[in-house]
Amino acid sequence: MLCSTLVAFVLALVVATSAQAQDTFTVDAAHSSIIFRIKHLNTSYSYGRFNDISGSFAIDKKSPAKSSLNLEVKTASVDTANAQRDTHLKGPDFFNVKQFPTATFKSKSVKLGGAPGTMDVTGDLTINGVTKPVKATIELTGEGPTPFKDYRAGLETTLTLKRSDFGIKFMPEGVGDEVKLVVSLEGVKKQ
Repeated sequence: MLCSTLVAFVLALVVATSAQAQDTFTVDAAHSSIIFRIKHLNTSYSYGRFNDISGSFAIDKKSPAKSSLNLEVKTASVDTANAQRDTHLKGPDFFNVKQFPTATFKSKSVKLGGAPGTMDVTGDLTINGVTKPVKATIELTGEGPTPFKDYRAGLETTLTLKRSDFGIKFMPEGVGDEVKLVVSLEGVKKQ
């Protein structure tokens, strides 16, 4: 009896420890950003952002393959600080927000990155109903308890995409094909 109780206790401890190895965070939209840059008329860069971001990420430092990242962006939240341009971007020439109200990213694999504090993430990015594989190196920018009595972690990555890969081909002579994205996320640990 004592032996089986001891075995049960050890198994429970192992399960509890392995469950704690992976921390899951809910994206805090107020402290997260997705910023983009695109060339205009081959002369200068125009910048914008998406204001409505949600999702979650899991970090498992001992077994990075158990980590994950899932994001959803409301495409109608595109904001370039110019109402007329934003209206055009929401239309069928670009994001077609009525037909495709969200863009999503779902990780498929995560492994330890080449630099300390990084992970290489591969997943599916869907924009305008087109899904393409994307690979990014994500930096763990920090983590810890906060004065708000919660625990937070941050991630950031920069990547370059071709808008034409996602069916956004309007005005190639005036708007660049390459879009640089900076994705900076802050998440609150789920209890």
